[in-house]
Parts: sequence; structure tokens; C-alpha cells
Amino acid sequence: MSLLAADIGNSHTVLGLLDDGEVGADWRIATDERHTSDEWAVLLRGLLGRRLDDVDGIAVCATVPAVLHEWRDMLARHFPDVPHVVVEPGVRTGVPVLMDNPREVGSDRIINALAVATTFGGPAIVVDFGGTATTFDVVSDKGQYVGGAITPGIEISLEALGRRGAQLRKVELVRPRTVIAKNTVEALQSGMVFGVASQVEGMVARMIAELDADPHDVRVIATGYLAGLVLDECRCFTDHEPWLTLLGLEMVFQRNRA
Repeated sequence: MSLLAADIGNSHTVLGLLDDGEVGADWRIATDERHTSDEWAVLLRGLLGRRLDDVDGIAVCATVPAVLHEWRDMLARHFPDVPHVVVEPGVRTGVPVLMDNPREVGSDRIINALAVATTFGGPAIVVDFGGTATTFDVVSDKGQYVGGAITPGIEISLEALGRRGAQLRKVELVRPRTVIAKNTVEALQSGMVFGVASQVEGMVARMIAELDADPHDVRVIATGYLAGLVLDECRCFTDHEPWLTLLGLEMVFQRNRA
């Protein structure tokens, strides 16, 4: 069975072809709210080519309502014979959400919690490095989603500095030579790389303390396409799973198709 999983985020959409927990092919494209359902269909056919004929199911989660609306229309009009699951309230995930309003939690965060609870167990903390936001999600030892935090993403932070700083500009997101920079470009890079790494370590430490857990018993998983930028600078991570959300989408699809 080949599943097309789509993780639609504010900045990017990640697509993957999965077969029993293995990601055979993947694509990352910009999320454009202006795309119509027909344009998304053309885009999918262009990227997947003949592999689209072998897709037996489609699983989708989205944090952008306008794009999700177009995907629903696309699935109904262009792929009516392909079983699909759109992750939303009412879809079975098996993850109890202990929040004031569970419907407010992004579907991608619940999916990450499912994937972590199934693969790594709990207690665990997921740090998802997206372009728009970096999210922290906490899973209890019982597999419950107990809450988390949201901070500005690395890309959006750098973009804001470039727009609001008169003498600042966009720079390449790479590790600078030193923390104490000798020029403006590396100063921005130092803030983005080492500053974010310090923020992550601080947030994770505070969450572990609030859980009243032994730090050695908590799995801390990094995911998201920008995780590699700070992964080696953070001492708190125990695991790196770049396809965590796609793997969670496959789990949700299997649960709901069954």
C-alpha cells in the first residue's frame, strides 16, 4: 500500500509517499493560499508523475483553513476513488488532548504526539522547527497530549529583523564561525542559530521541571525542516525524526480506515 501524506503548514507543505512506516519519496513546496483545487491537482500530478497511480490512500493535515478547503475540493473532484482522511476534530487519533479547548490545538501537533507516543513512548517533548513557528508539545507517560508552547519560527524571526532593522538584511541560515560575531551577517546568524538553541534548551528544561520528571526519562525529539540548523547546538535532544508528522499521518489513516 502506498499512502500520500500531506502536512500543510503556514510556510511550506511537505508531501511524502509512505509504505508501512517508510518514506519512499518526499517533496517540500511553498504553501500558497491563492492556489485553487485545480492548481493543487496539477501540482501533485507534476511532482508525483506515474507514482500517483500507485497511491492507495491520502492523509492530510493542515494549519491553513483556506488551503484545506481547496484540498477537500481537490480530493472530491480529482481523486474521488482514492480513500482519504483529513485530520480534524472527530477523526480518531487515540491521543487524549488535555487542553482547555482541544479544538484549538493544531492537527499537526496532535499527529506529532501520536507518532511520538507510538514510536518513543512518554514522557516526551516534541520540538517542531517550522519556518513560521517553533512548537513545543508535551506527551505524558500515558500517551496524553498535555500541552505545549509556541514561539516565532526561525525564518519569520529573521524576516522580521530584515524588515524592521534599518541596517539589517536577509542572510543565509547557516552556523556562523563563532557566537561572538565580527560582522553583521554573522551576528544575525549567531542570534538565529545559537539564540534559538539556547531558547530550546531553556524551554525544554522548564517543561521537564514542570512535569516533575527525571530528565533522563524524558525523550526529546526534534522534527521539522529547520531542525538540522540547531540540532548539533542543543544538548537536550535524544532523537531526530524528520518525518514525524508524515509517519503520524500514516498512523491516523490506518486507524480511521480500519
